[in-house]
Amino acid sequence: MPKVGMEPIRRQQLIAATMAAIDEVGLGEVTIVRIARHAGVSSGIISHYFGGKDGLLEATMRQILTDLSQAVARRRRALNEQGARAQIGAIIEGNFDRSQISGPAAKTWLAFWASSMHRPALARLQTINDRRLYTNLCYQFCKAMPREQAKNAAKDLAALIDGLWLRGALAREGLDADAARDLALAHLDRLLTA
Repeated sequence: MPKVGMEPIRRQQLIAATMAAIDEVGLGEVTIVRIARHAGVSSGIISHYFGGKDGLLEATMRQILTDLSQAVARRRRALNEQGARAQIGAIIEGNFDRSQISGPAAKTWLAFWASSMHRPALARLQTINDRRLYTNLCYQFCKAMPREQAKNAAKDLAALIDGLWLRGALAREGLDADAARDLALAHLDRLLTA
């Protein structure tokens, strides 16, 4: 019988172990046994808490998406102003937060993007994430420009954020978050002054 209160701790432990295993060998080579070994638990515990590997992968991606939402929300709450430039800047900065660009998180994101084309549960999460970014950007751009122009600016900036993130994650030296953030902010300024 598991100890009372252990479930959230075990879940977090297994999610961290999943990211470490993906970082180590990639999603294609990750097994329940490897994840369990990283977590220091028996492999049966994964089925107990997540129903199997797919459930654990989905929970891991949900955690990364939650971390992303929290990173953006923290930055937006810290603002003294509510103008479009400041709010969009917070969205950009949140997308390049340490929780999103660390080696294990970056490799998990890459694996997630690739797997979302073949796994409906992950595809649904990817769609939610895409829509959230686009909707938040569009809402803020609408404060500064006509709706159609705002929609195009939101698509443009979302593609730039994803592209900078993807190129950086694939680079041997890893993502230079400061440089990526600076490029995205400079592009934001061009969009707002166009």
